Amino acid sequence: MPTFTSRSPVSAVVATAEGLALLEREAPELMSSPVLVNLSEFPVKAILKLVLGDTDPRPERIAAEIALIDDPRPVLAEEPRILPNFGYESRDVPEASARTTWPSEVSLNRRAEVVFSGPSQGNPFVDVSLTASFTDGTSVIGVGGFYDGDGRYVVRFLAPATGAWHFRTSSSARSLNGIEGTIDVVESAIASPVRAVGTHFERADGEPFRPVGTTAYAWTHQSEELQDRTIRSLADAPFNKLRMGLFPKHFLYNSNDPDRFVWERDELGDFDTTRFDVEYWTKLEARIDQLAEIGVEADIILFHPYDRWGFATQSRAADDRYVQYAVRRLSAFTNIWWSMANEYDLLLTKTNDDWDRLARIVRDEDPVGHPLSIHNWVELWDYSSDWATHCSIQRGEGLSRSVDEWRAKWNKPVIVDEYGYEGDIDQGWGNLTGEEFVSRAWQIAIRGGYGSHGETFHRTDEELWWSKGGELHGSSAPRLKFLDSLISESPTGRLDPLPSDWDVSWGGAAGSYVLLYFGGARPSFRDVAIPEGMTVEIDVIDTWAMTVDRQPGEHSGSVRVNLPARPYCAIRLRSVG
Repeated sequence: MPTFTSRSPVSAVVATAEGLALLEREAPELMSSPVLVNLSEFPVKAILKLVLGDTDPRPERIAAEIALIDDPRPVLAEEPRILPNFGYESRDVPEASARTTWPSEVSLNRRAEVVFSGPSQGNPFVDVSLTASFTDGTSVIGVGGFYDGDGRYVVRFLAPATGAWHFRTSSSARSLNGIEGTIDVVESAIASPVRAVGTHFERADGEPFRPVGTTAYAWTHQSEELQDRTIRSLADAPFNKLRMGLFPKHFLYNSNDPDRFVWERDELGDFDTTRFDVEYWTKLEARIDQLAEIGVEADIILFHPYDRWGFATQSRAADDRYVQYAVRRLSAFTNIWWSMANEYDLLLTKTNDDWDRLARIVRDEDPVGHPLSIHNWVELWDYSSDWATHCSIQRGEGLSRSVDEWRAKWNKPVIVDEYGYEGDIDQGWGNLTGEEFVSRAWQIAIRGGYGSHGETFHRTDEELWWSKGGELHGSSAPRLKFLDSLISESPTGRLDPLPSDWDVSWGGAAGSYVLLYFGGARPSFRDVAIPEGMTVEIDVIDTWAMTVDRQPGEHSGSVRVNLPARPYCAIRLRSVG
């Protein structure tokens, strides 16, 4: 019989005599907490950390003891994996006989599509394998193809460099096997894909990229009219990255069913996890292209726990099939990022080994190498994983110190993709004031991290930006733009953590550009020890009013800077020599 794990739901553990006795003995605080009722279906270790605190050693000890208790729940049967059928077409079908079209020329950083008219009998989604090898004579790049319905097969290619790229296909279908052609890739001004480099990001051409993200989890599962409004809002907003899910969401303010889903339905109305709904994917891709046109990266969330359709508990075979198909369809878009999951530690049927397996599918199937990460609820992922390009973290407090710790521990870019939401709903995570929300963004940025915006203002029509998009109603967006403009004025176009005072964080570019941020404190002056060797101009910045007041003169040594005794102010030092 299997045993419980740290991700087993609290309800299942306390339903056993041993589990109940253990928690009553070791964690009486949990047993008397409303959390036991409100969050009983959440994982036991995460709930223990939530109730007992991150520094309490008991969650680790209790989780180890829970792993010795038999789990009496029935084990879900795994469906068999479906292998391509190499006898899919009879031997009298000539090899490389499928009608094929491809562009003779394509611009650099624009995807090329090789389209094949092939067989459609049976179930081509699983029966037919299709790959292509592209070479410019120096590099060889393998690309997976996909079935697009009605006998249409596609291989998408995003060349990393200009030149003549020759391709040759390999397929379990004879008519698709051995097809060859050449695509000329020419120079263009189209933005190149983003990469993680050290603790920051840049485009493939070396241009620094500062993610100013936002979140609208289920915006592509709404009406076309609402999706159009979301695009218009994003076009006028400062955001250049959008977190969004492929599966719809079942949670507060998310009661509607979308028109289409990742999977087709069978004749009984059940989801057939061997067949993809091509129309869903086509519409999704049109929206991703619209995001690219307005300069927004699509941070694609592959899994999440907020589900009533069964997508969160699919078989491993279905998960693998879905991830491979998604990456093969989307990786040739320049503006793609991958997130394995939103709140991975709430997906109770998946282990860390499952996440590693699925992430390696993404990495293996994505020849472009788009950014890839995974996002937590309580338990941070270990971002030393070789597939994780950056940290995608949920954390609401102690942000300056935490960003320091994460950067030092993993030496990768840190994005705090959830640090609360500006809004007024009844949930503690969704009713931050604009001032507090922007202050948290500054705490993250000043130490070299990046924060993602989110907004949850109550609406009777349930159109909350954080999930469905629509219009922005908060006060933080222009102030996040102001923050980014200040970062852009650094000689490096970035902020890195600098040696700081005990009570004030410093960040910038060593020797040339320094920001000091006071958060909610409201000093009337500050004696600033200007770094040795710097002669500087001094600005006093009101981060809420978005004003910059230049102080007279040039300064070195120790300087008293007068401040307005208001919260959310900063000091900027800029080298003049």
